[in-house]
Amino acid sequence: MSPAKIKDTPTTAPQAQAATPAKRRFSLDRLVILDADGTTVDAFAAIADTFSHHGMQLGELAKFQKRRHLFKYLGGVKEIPNNLRKQLGKQQRKALIETLTQVYREEARLFPGIAELVQALIAAPRVRVGMVTRNITHQPVETLRSLFKRHGIDTGELDFVIHVPLRREKTEHFRATREHFEISPAWSYVCGDERKDFRAAIGAGMHPFMVSYGFEDHRHLMEKAGVPEELISDTPQELAARLLHALDLDA
Repeated sequence: MSPAKIKDTPTTAPQAQAATPAKRRFSLDRLVILDADGTTVDAFAAIADTFSHHGMQLGELAKFQKRRHLFKYLGGVKEIPNNLRKQLGKQQRKALIETLTQVYREEARLFPGIAELVQALIAAPRVRVGMVTRNITHQPVETLRSLFKRHGIDTGELDFVIHVPLRREKTEHFRATREHFEISPAWSYVCGDERKDFRAAIGAGMHPFMVSYGFEDHRHLMEKAGVPEELISDTPQELAARLLHALDLDA
């Protein structure tokens, strides 16, 4: 029988089975939740390409990683006036999202080694693996399907792909996914690139694997979010090695 799938759930998380801690019987499976943008997908390059199509500049990755929230997408001091002017109108924002959707589906890339990691996780016995995304493209789950297909991966073989709206917390989705598959918190892992991924993982009782090549750099993850340095991978290859080791799949 094929693994259970969690459908795209833009407003609701999977429903967990009710059970008291004393009576809980966990599965022998392990759980891996992969953040899409910035952890598996080179989202910065895709956004930068989108901006370029509309006559805007995003600035360097190192500076982008230091900006917070919406300021990330306004650029640096030199780029802000032009970028702000071209993002104010409703039609301008609509055109940006349409271009971003096209770039993601036709041009965006996975980070080096990520395709091989995902394929290894899909093939591994007793590993439930899927993705969580806040992607703002049109039909984000379809967008990721197209992107991963270009890299030889069928997202239908994942156990779940969940789109989390911008205003919703990831914590509830992490916890509900873990409880849906009845997996022990000790055998549950989240791979993310932002402080909110770290906090959501901890809040859901799961182990975080953090990366510094996405939306936040190494120093910001440590100093602003309090992420222990031992949990931070500076390259996709390092993330893959750590995760496969934790799952006893690195032999």
